[in-house]
Amino acid sequence: MHHATANGDSRLSLWLHAREFAVPPPMIKSATARRANGDWAGACAAAHVDVDLNLRHAAHAYGQEFTAHLRADLRHLAPDLLRWHMPRIAPDGLMRPGLTVSLARYDPVGHGGGNTVHLVARTPPAWADAGQRISLALWDGSRFGAGRHPHPRPHRRFRLDLHRHLWDVRRVGELRVRSGADRPPDDGRSAPNLDVPLARGCAVDRWAAEAWLLLRAEGRTDGAVAVRLGGRRQLVVDLAADGDTSGLPALQIRTAPSRGDASALPVLPDAATWVLPDLALLRAGLIEADRLHPLVVPALVPGHSPPGTPRSPEGEGGPRLVECRGAQHRIDLVNGVLVPLDHDPAEIRREGLLAALTGTPLPCLQVIDEDHRAPECLIDVRARLDHGDTAGALAAVEGLLGPGAPLPRGALRDELETAAQRRIDHGLFRAGLTGLGQGPAPRPGHRSRGYRARPRKATFR
Repeated sequence: MHHATANGDSRLSLWLHAREFAVPPPMIKSATARRANGDWAGACAAAHVDVDLNLRHAAHAYGQEFTAHLRADLRHLAPDLLRWHMPRIAPDGLMRPGLTVSLARYDPVGHGGGNTVHLVARTPPAWADAGQRISLALWDGSRFGAGRHPHPRPHRRFRLDLHRHLWDVRRVGELRVRSGADRPPDDGRSAPNLDVPLARGCAVDRWAAEAWLLLRAEGRTDGAVAVRLGGRRQLVVDLAADGDTSGLPALQIRTAPSRGDASALPVLPDAATWVLPDLALLRAGLIEADRLHPLVVPALVPGHSPPGTPRSPEGEGGPRLVECRGAQHRIDLVNGVLVPLDHDPAEIRREGLLAALTGTPLPCLQVIDEDHRAPECLIDVRARLDHGDTAGALAAVEGLLGPGAPLPRGALRDELETAAQRRIDHGLFRAGLTGLGQGPAPRPGHRSRGYRARPRKATFR
C-alpha cells in the first residue's frame, strides 16, 4: 500500500488509494464471469451493486421498445467498471456519498408523460455508506424511482450518460481517444485564448471536443459551457458555431462573471474536466498496468500482457522471525492459529500464566498478542473494510493470524465490530427504517471519519 501523498497531489493520492482497495481483483473476476454468461444481475451482485428496478414494471410504464433498450444496456453494463470510475472524494478515495449519476437517457414514445427516463447509479448518504454499495434505478422526474434517497435527481456535473465508455463494454474502445491517451500530455497549450490559470490535472486539450458533445446532446451547435474545478471555482468555455468532429471548434476560456450567471449553462461533466485518473497515475509513474482494470489496460497500455497470477490481499506466508532472548525464533500458523514454534507447550503455559499475573511474557508471545490486537496490516484491513471489501479484509487477517485465532479487545477487533455495526446502518437505510429525522447517531467509540459529514435530514419524495 502507498501511504504517502502522491507527489503532493491529493487527487492522485486519493485515486491511488482507490485503485488499491476499491475494486479488488476477485470482484472483477467474479463480475466478469457472470456478465460473460449473460447474468447481468449476478454481475451486479458480485460488484456490490443493488438493482432497484423491475423490467416488468418498466415495460408496463414505458413500453416494450424502451424495455428492450434498457435490457440491452443492462446486459452490457460492467458493474465492476462502473465502480472503478465512480466519482470519489478525498482523503481515502471513497465514493462520493448521496450521489445520483445518470448512466443512460431514454425518450419513451407515448409513455411516461413524455418525460426523459434515466438509468441511474446511486450512492447512499455518508452515514449509511458502509460496504460502499451502489444501487441501480430508473428516474423520470416523478415520484417513481425516487425511493428514500436524499438526492434522487441526476447530478448535472457527475454524469456518465455522455461517457458510456466508462461502464458499457460495447464502448470501452473509445476510452483511448476520449481520455487523450493517444496524444502526449498537453497541459493546456493547445487551448487558444487561454487567459486564466487552471488547476493541475485539467484535461484542457479535450475540453473543446467534450463541450461540443455536451452541447450537441442539449440540441445546440454552439454556445457556452460551465466548467467546475471544485469548491467555488468556476470557468466558462465559449465555443464557435463552426466546429465539428474533424476540426474542433474555436475555444475561449474565461472566468465566470458570477456563480448565478454560470448556473444556467450546461455543465461539463466531471469525467471530461479532469485527466482520466488511471492515465494520470500511469504518467506519474505511480501505478503499473497490472493493477488497472482489465478493460482499461488495452486502451491506456496497448500490447500489455496480463500477469499470470492475480494479486492477493493475503500475507506472504512462511514463518516470521522474532528476536527472543538473544536468538532468532519463529512464529507461524499451526492448525489455523498463530503460535511460537521454538517454545514447548509447557513453557508457553507458564508464560501465559505469568502474563495473566501482570508479568512480562516472552517476546514471541508479545509479538503474537500485539498481532491479535493491532497487527501491522491494520491500516490495510481498515482500508478494505472502508471500501466494502470484507472478504479481502478477513483474508488479510486470517493470512496473518489464522482462521481459528481468537481476537482479544483491541484496535483490530474494534475495526471489525465497527464495520459490522455500520452495515446495520446501511441495511436500515435500504429498508427505510431510519425514521423521518436524522440518520443513526455515531455509537460510543465509533471513528468520526466513518461519519464524514453530519447526517442530514432525510427527504422522502
